[in-house]
Amino acid sequence: MGKRVEQVEIAGRAVGGGAPCVVIAEIGINHNGDLGLARKLVAASVTAGCDAVKFQKRTVDVVYSADELARPRESPFGATNGDLKRGLEFGGPEFEAIDEYCRMLDSWWFASCWDEGSVDFMEQFDPPCYKIASASLTDDALLRHHRKYGRPIILSTGMSDLDEIDHAVEVLGTDDLVLMHATSTYPSQPEELNLRAIVTLQERYGVPVGYSGHEVGLAASVAAVALGACMIERHITLDRAMWGSDQAASVEPAGFARLVKDVRAVETALGDGVKVVYDSEIPIKEKLRRVDTRRAASA
Repeated sequence: MGKRVEQVEIAGRAVGGGAPCVVIAEIGINHNGDLGLARKLVAASVTAGCDAVKFQKRTVDVVYSADELARPRESPFGATNGDLKRGLEFGGPEFEAIDEYCRMLDSWWFASCWDEGSVDFMEQFDPPCYKIASASLTDDALLRHHRKYGRPIILSTGMSDLDEIDHAVEVLGTDDLVLMHATSTYPSQPEELNLRAIVTLQERYGVPVGYSGHEVGLAASVAAVALGACMIERHITLDRAMWGSDQAASVEPAGFARLVKDVRAVETALGDGVKVVYDSEIPIKEKLRRVDTRRAASA
């Protein structure tokens, strides 16, 4: 599918190829249209040890049809789906405040852009990369528009088969590309996570592969690191019982801190694969081994 890419550089750090796993807290729309809540989520992500936070950006009237926006849907913002979508959408002033806050906390941030205008809008903040959501994987025009700016691309592969992913990778090319294995259900069931697909994507495309998880709990996300995931992305919330469509599939701050701790522990435990006897084992070896038959036989 193209030349092998061992690592991609994002925000001045290596991704993939044995580099430390990047942990991303997806705020998405869990801010519920409240800038104060968005700041709290950024701060919680930094405190938990996350490397980056991610938001979403849509031009509502472009992404959704008039009929979809007019569909009845009760929310704190009104009685239609359009009221909800517009209520959740941040604009220039909010993202300017987020950019300033993230810089103050030394956290890099970026967004999933669902339409070309949103990509153009985000360029003013000089993002380190772009995320393309699973829902946009088959939108060739949007893929090409992202590439126009020459930034690294993180592409989620939920609800996509290999033929669709093949085509998306052909459109994007493999330079500065990270794929994310994902299952696009909220929350996802363990039997549908298929974590071994991380290895499948690595071998098929030769690019760094991460994991975007929507399951309840942390075990699968930690296991993804053991399978070689270069990034872990989970939704963050202050409280899973809060109002909002993504809250139930999100991780609370204390859980995110455990996730980061466990990811780092797994990275350390994986080692380099060379079988050795550690110095710390030698006293135990001398104490517990009754005889070394191999050496006795050769004497």
